[in-house]
Amino acid sequence: MIHTLIVDDDFRVAGVHAGFVSEVPGFTVTGVAHTAAEARARVRELAPDLVLLDVYLPDEPGLSVLPDLQTDAIVLSAATDAASVTAAIRAGALNYLIKPFTTRQLAERLTSYARYRGLLTTERPLNQDDVDRAFRALHDQDRAATPKGQSSATARLVSERLRSSPAPLSAAEVAGELGMARATAQRYLTALAESGAVEMRLRYGATGRPEHEYVWVG
Repeated sequence: MIHTLIVDDDFRVAGVHAGFVSEVPGFTVTGVAHTAAEARARVRELAPDLVLLDVYLPDEPGLSVLPDLQTDAIVLSAATDAASVTAAIRAGALNYLIKPFTTRQLAERLTSYARYRGLLTTERPLNQDDVDRAFRALHDQDRAATPKGQSSATARLVSERLRSSPAPLSAAEVAGELGMARATAQRYLTALAESGAVEMRLRYGATGRPEHEYVWVG
């Protein structure tokens, strides 16, 4: 489980965010803090894996606390000025989500963080591909909305099928496994390739033209 600390000055909002986090598989809320001083104390006491941090705290700005926490953090804030976003990134925030946001938006960021964390939980030396894959995973869900004319549910199905496949898949194979037309699968696969989530390769058979195949790179 990924132990998460919620830091927000508003008791009601902190409770809502805690409820959001509790709905995401693999995450648990280990504590809540409402001030910068409480945030520092809870981190020392609970050693959370992840802090969800607000910018506006009553005793001092959340961004001044961030470098002291020495743990992974995602900023959740109504602050929309470029200076706050830049300062958060500079101080070590792994992501920045502007309030108000939906359960899905937070869940997507948390899921991406879990994948990023999983990719870096290893004893073996990392190569550049490992590092690149981890960084891509961290912002996997930060892309623009599903292209016009496409269903987000279908896009998710195609994405999950590729992500779980041990080998590259062609449009025909994706279509057959998900019960959709080949042209439909091809359209979604092309959009994923253009977004950078999927890599398109050529599959050479014994005869005939090579076939496009797709592999998830996240």
